[in-house]
Amino acid sequence: MIHKLALFAVTLLSLLSSCSQSSPSKTDTKASLILLNGVFFTADSLHPTATAVAVAGDRILAVGSDAEMRLLANEKTEVIDLQGAFAMPGFIEGHGHFASLGASLINLNLMPTKNWQEIVGLVAEKAKSVAPGEWIEGRGWHQEKWDISPGRTVSGYPYHDLLSAASPGHPVVLYHASGHGLIANAKAMELAGVSSETPDPIGGRIVRDARGNPTGVFEENAMGLIGQSLADWQNRRSEAQKQADFEKIVALAAAECLGKGITSFQDAGSDFWELGQYRRLAEAGKLPLRLWAMMSQPASSDFPKMAAYPQIGLGNGYFTCRAVKAYLDGALGSYGAWLLSPYADKPGFTGQNTTPVDTISALATACRQYGLQLCVHAIGDRGNREVLNVFEQTLGKTPADDLRWRIEHAQHIDPADQPRFRQLGVIASMQAIHCTSDAPFVVKRLGVERARTGAYAWRNLLQQGARLANGTDAPVEDVDPLPCIYAAVTRRRADTGLEFFTEQNMTREEALLSYTAWNAYAAFEEKEKGVIQAGKMADFVVLSKNLLSCPPAEILQAKVLRTIVGGKERFKRQE
Repeated sequence: MIHKLALFAVTLLSLLSSCSQSSPSKTDTKASLILLNGVFFTADSLHPTATAVAVAGDRILAVGSDAEMRLLANEKTEVIDLQGAFAMPGFIEGHGHFASLGASLINLNLMPTKNWQEIVGLVAEKAKSVAPGEWIEGRGWHQEKWDISPGRTVSGYPYHDLLSAASPGHPVVLYHASGHGLIANAKAMELAGVSSETPDPIGGRIVRDARGNPTGVFEENAMGLIGQSLADWQNRRSEAQKQADFEKIVALAAAECLGKGITSFQDAGSDFWELGQYRRLAEAGKLPLRLWAMMSQPASSDFPKMAAYPQIGLGNGYFTCRAVKAYLDGALGSYGAWLLSPYADKPGFTGQNTTPVDTISALATACRQYGLQLCVHAIGDRGNREVLNVFEQTLGKTPADDLRWRIEHAQHIDPADQPRFRQLGVIASMQAIHCTSDAPFVVKRLGVERARTGAYAWRNLLQQGARLANGTDAPVEDVDPLPCIYAAVTRRRADTGLEFFTEQNMTREEALLSYTAWNAYAAFEEKEKGVIQAGKMADFVVLSKNLLSCPPAEILQAKVLRTIVGGKERFKRQE
């Protein structure tokens, strides 16, 4: 029986392969969907282009010419004429925060704000419609990007006074764009029990004035002081209400992604409860895009829970958790990136080591034990070096392809450490949009030489044979892949034209691969997705511009026309 099943599998694989490109007529299987008259970038190096694709169920049946694919149609086949539009594998978001993205669509979105005064005004307006005592949340402010001074500052951060006056009866927490800092009003600090006597936690800082009084800003691990108070309030809800609220933010996040051509999302850290909810939704058919999740850094006491993972391809391929996310340092914008030498604009300070290296090492050992990928957040050059050291000590001589451990962000890497990514088989999960978003202050933080040789060093890593992944870190940035692809190929800000060491650019093809095949590889999913090839998942995005050949500025003008997941149209632009 086993021999017969194996023979059947080989025969089926052979059949699917024979349908690709050259001989679709050799199979009796008929297509449920055919996309015709397109300009396809397949991400398949052997067959990089095509004009048509046939789908059977949720898988690609064949790829080739319009005439070849028409042979696979019958009276039940849906045929879509793409009218010459550009099509490619569905975008894979390589590093984002799915639930936080959904929450950001409910809470105050501070990304477009231009100054502190505008933010305070938004909070004051929100307070008018919120019940007394209810928390007000927001995210997206960045002090380095304001166009006018906020008044009194410490380390460039504003004081909470205006915020507290705008909403005296509501606790307010506004997260920094990086997610590595926040500002709270007086009511929130009161509920959290924060005063001038509250000590700084290890790996975090309560920003204080000259007299030692909190200004309202909390960096890195100090954020937990406010976060715990917010969580206590949220936990008053019943389990049924928690699940209903979670389903709402999942639906919002999914709709946002599908409208921007994203068919798979790699979630960079969810707790055990959230992972359970994603699995429940996937198995109930309530996830309209594919979610690949990392388990948030578990405490050592929770290591036994890791035995329930990996969970791969549940809900018909819509949910996977096979990785663990940890944090070694913070963000550059909030002076949290851990550096080998002090900040150029903060002498004597080298950033924050948010999790002891020994703790990361113990987690690495547990990941080896349970067969899980380890993905560690490291932004500064010291942070990246320390993670590489831990990986080298833990991985030993294990073939890199067997593990595919990742450094999330890998933004600033000392030139001496850049070859180690290839040598150790470590994936550099880098978000191209961070390069242009952070460009106005990177040289200020690092100085010209460190910025030129080690910041967002994509070309160096690629030339040395390293593997990259790409994404937006949403909601830190807009989840839209197109600005990220534009940043990858130009390293130029769309608003001011500021360029950031363009010798590190990606090519057009590399940028598209970094959002498809490369991200699939980084998740052990290259056999399932990321390439338009017979047998793989029928996940596509159709766009109004040819991303391979249009002028660079037109990448930003491209519109998503259709998003197809598993052979089903999940988004269609309405003109």
